[in-house]
Amino acid sequence: MPWARVLFLDTRVRLYCSNVSGKELLSMRGLKSSERQKIRRLLKTLRVIHVDSTIATAAAELMQKYKQQSLQVDDALIAATAWVKRLPLLTRNRKHYDFIEEIQLSDVLLE
Repeated sequence: MPWARVLFLDTRVRLYCSNVSGKELLSMRGLKSSERQKIRRLLKTLRVIHVDSTIATAAAELMQKYKQQSLQVDDALIAATAWVKRLPLLTRNRKHYDFIEEIQLSDVLLE
């Protein structure tokens, strides 16, 4: 069984997701209707964290601090969510986040 399926089915693990991550997933190019439905079902199993003023302010701080790394707005909002909520960030796009000192990337190995 793929690691992600195991992780998502493990009732001992609490998974959180920024609403920005949900937006990114649902706006991927070339998604079939069936794939979009699967993403929506998956998002319903997660605890969604909505961007609030604290997270937005933290994202602005990260963008200012890491402007040399060309940190994108969505990535800054996702990182700020992890930072403000003190949660590790699980991502397949580690290069988008590995330079951000304020967050911890998850140690889960990605296939």
